[in-house]
Amino acid sequence: MNSQRSTVRIKKETLEGDYMVRALRSKDLESVMEIWRNTNIQAHSFITEDYWNNNYNLVKEILPQAEVYIYETKGRIQGFIGIDSGYIAGLFVLQEEQSKGVGQALVEVVKEQYNQLSLKVYEKNIKAISFYKKQGFNKQSKAIDESTGEVEIFMVWEK
Repeated sequence: MNSQRSTVRIKKETLEGDYMVRALRSKDLESVMEIWRNTNIQAHSFITEDYWNNNYNLVKEILPQAEVYIYETKGRIQGFIGIDSGYIAGLFVLQEEQSKGVGQALVEVVKEQYNQLSLKVYEKNIKAISFYKKQGFNKQSKAIDESTGEVEIFMVWEK
């Protein structure tokens, strides 16, 4: 794990209680990977479950090398964001915690560190596109994801 990231640690109080956004720790990996798999399957019904299961081990191997932030409440991981040089490789929030500010808190953490952020989102993932628009991202272009055959939208946010 990249020790440079461990300096980012944000703790806040909300009406629902305390939460913390912090860097990924090696002990988080199993929980984070379950969130990754389950959230992808739930959000992308247009892609076979086998696709996510077949990519599980690869993601598990490369994830610890990325810049990853965890959203945690009372010791329970509720979501995470992975970023690589300003590119959001993924934002994942437990289904039961969606629309409660978890994703927004994670995006805010990376907005504080970068002047520009970019990402790709499947065109059929209407909920995610709406979320990113609310966070200030704008659509830039479309392309076909060769591994799934699905249309992806490239979105950008700038300070």
